[in-house]
Amino acid sequence: MGHHTKNTNTVTLNRRKFIISAAAVGGGMTLGIGPIGTAEAGFAPGAPWEQSEGIEFTGFISIAPDNIVTVRSTSPDIGMGTFTCNPMLVTEELKCDWNLVRGEFLEPNRDLNEGGFYSSAGRLAYFSGRTTGPEVMKQMLQLGASARERLKQAAAQLWGVAVAEVNAIDSTLTHTGSGRTLTYGQVASAAASITLDSEPSVSAPSSWTFLGKESPRKVNLPIILDGSAKYGIDVIEPGMVYAALKQSPAHGGMLKSFDADAVRGMAGVIDVVVIDPTEIRPGLPEGMSATFGISSKNAPQSAVAVIAEHYYQAKTALDMLPVEWDAGEGAKWTDEQVVYNGLTDVLRNPTEANVVRDIGDVTAALQTGTKVESEFYTPYQDHMLMEPLNATVKVTAGRVDCWIANQHPQQVMYVVAHETGVHPKNVHVHPTWAGNGFGRRVYGDEASMAAAIAKQMPGVAVHTIWTREENTAQGRPRDLVGGTFSATLGNDGMPTALLANVAGTRSAVTRALQEHPYQTGIPNFRVQTTQYVTNVMTGPWRAPVYNTNAFMTETFINMLADKAGIDPVEYRRQLLRNWDPSWMKVLDEVTTKAGWGQELPRGTGMGVAISNWGMGKTEGGPTPNSGTTVAAVVTAEVTRRGNVAIPRVDMAFDTGGVLNRDLVTAGIEGSVIMSLSSAMHEELNISNGVITNTNYDHYRMFRQNDSALPWEIHVHFGGLSGHERFSEIGEPPMGPPPPALAHAIFNATGKWVRTQPFNKYDLSWS
Repeated sequence: MGHHTKNTNTVTLNRRKFIISAAAVGGGMTLGIGPIGTAEAGFAPGAPWEQSEGIEFTGFISIAPDNIVTVRSTSPDIGMGTFTCNPMLVTEELKCDWNLVRGEFLEPNRDLNEGGFYSSAGRLAYFSGRTTGPEVMKQMLQLGASARERLKQAAAQLWGVAVAEVNAIDSTLTHTGSGRTLTYGQVASAAASITLDSEPSVSAPSSWTFLGKESPRKVNLPIILDGSAKYGIDVIEPGMVYAALKQSPAHGGMLKSFDADAVRGMAGVIDVVVIDPTEIRPGLPEGMSATFGISSKNAPQSAVAVIAEHYYQAKTALDMLPVEWDAGEGAKWTDEQVVYNGLTDVLRNPTEANVVRDIGDVTAALQTGTKVESEFYTPYQDHMLMEPLNATVKVTAGRVDCWIANQHPQQVMYVVAHETGVHPKNVHVHPTWAGNGFGRRVYGDEASMAAAIAKQMPGVAVHTIWTREENTAQGRPRDLVGGTFSATLGNDGMPTALLANVAGTRSAVTRALQEHPYQTGIPNFRVQTTQYVTNVMTGPWRAPVYNTNAFMTETFINMLADKAGIDPVEYRRQLLRNWDPSWMKVLDEVTTKAGWGQELPRGTGMGVAISNWGMGKTEGGPTPNSGTTVAAVVTAEVTRRGNVAIPRVDMAFDTGGVLNRDLVTAGIEGSVIMSLSSAMHEELNISNGVITNTNYDHYRMFRQNDSALPWEIHVHFGGLSGHERFSEIGEPPMGPPPPALAHAIFNATGKWVRTQPFNKYDLSWS
């Protein structure tokens, strides 16, 4: 829940001032943070987030007369609980009743219009999942503490008593001497006029009474349960029309021809429009492009769209539209075997390999000792979102409104501005709830495409919806990666040298390897990478790059341990002997709870793996006490015919500390299912540069009756180190389960699986 990189431009909280007002909430109190020197806030006659004469009220939290506390968040919630995390941080210090806490999104143009202090904790403030970084936590805790002290001061003044005699708990202020009480809402207006001599200090984690102690229900759970939560697909605006979209089936291809007249007379059809990627876009104002540069992954692709009164009409007409495409460079990738052959060639002949970590003399050390080599591959895989991409855009003179389910609404603001020429300050992005993200909703290309369509119908809200097939064909799938690993073992069975040679469709493909602490236990250690390019545009897929690196590295370490005849847990203990002991605490926790080493029947095996997401990045190597360390033990049963079942998965982790155990447990359980589904079944097929298996009938995933779907998932908290960090949990558990499963399959069958998906292997045994 919230890894965050340090922002060197952050203004620290003790040099900030708090802006408080009662006028904005009809007698309540709204509190925000403003950099020293900013003008006092302007007050709107309605809600505090509405604009009034170009000036907006700056508030993160508000307390209304009815005692409702509203906490506004910048980062969207795609299911992992960020919308609940910020209110929890405020609640810890504000001491309010959790049942009275509500949440709202802070739209990104507020940040731009008000000097950037909503994103003062870093550029990723508007990116989903980044809510437990130290600056964000400090900010929200301080807001709660500062509001609490003003409420206490206001009550003390009303009663004519010393503020030390006033207690605040569960949204109630109590005078200890007389037992008199007031609710927060009753004194909120008076509290808004309070000026403190100095802002209070926040509590140390050791004295917290709510964070880490309670696991309250998600703030957004009631509106999800009653159906009132509005997802992108639910948006309906006055006079809205719909667009059905068809982009070049081969990424990078171009529209050759189409016959709009063939469908113009169909029921409900309003227009047929073309999106030309070669069109010169208006672009961003000077100085903004460097921060949010627009690449081909953000920009619209060559496409044609039908606009109609209703979506079914638009889709029906689009399906009947005569259209031809030029696949361009995509045509040379005739099938996935050609793609894999090209990757293998680059992998085995790395003519321009980029060495990203080089310790000792690997070349010489690989010449002596017992040699172990292996080759690994992970395929293109799609995010397969529950809610397909969609966006509603209305372009008017000098203003754009965009309703969208996206992981980075701040980037959407810039992408839409780049497409329409409207200044970002006048681009209003209205975040909605999202049916999954997993990295696909990062680029904002759906917003760019929707804007490219909508600007051809100015003044009308146009809701552009991707079909499931279009969503999959036009995904930004997980990077295609191959790796050759080589090692030599000494007389004690431990590696004296290790070479990790990786090729993939992303230049940073070795990121998780160059920082791996195994390098502290191997005297000669080299990591090198080569980029491999096809026409398919890839992108972040939950735990990007790390998920593949963990599979390759941990499987290879298990192979080394087997070759050496050493228990793989003890093997890692030796490799990590010079490293942060918290890693072995996590590994010991999961293996103990899973019953590692127990006697198992034939065809049943246990496998183990450990990895870290978010490891500190330094030139000299990995950083201890950083990121999230996760270990997995997977138990697998393999029938003689090769059918795999997974009766149990055990997981342990170290995020430092946790804020909400239920959210952490849910995040780990979801990662186990998603990562094992990808390992067992998932792969995109290519034909002439086109992704062809674009719906659930041909893209295999876990289903309820899948024998390999884990029967039990046990999440263990005994590996926590208690370190002061609160690292994230959404992505780290994606790493260890697949290599642990590969190890379990080997222990059950004697066969190593080195390529995903595993269902391509003959796992039968006798």
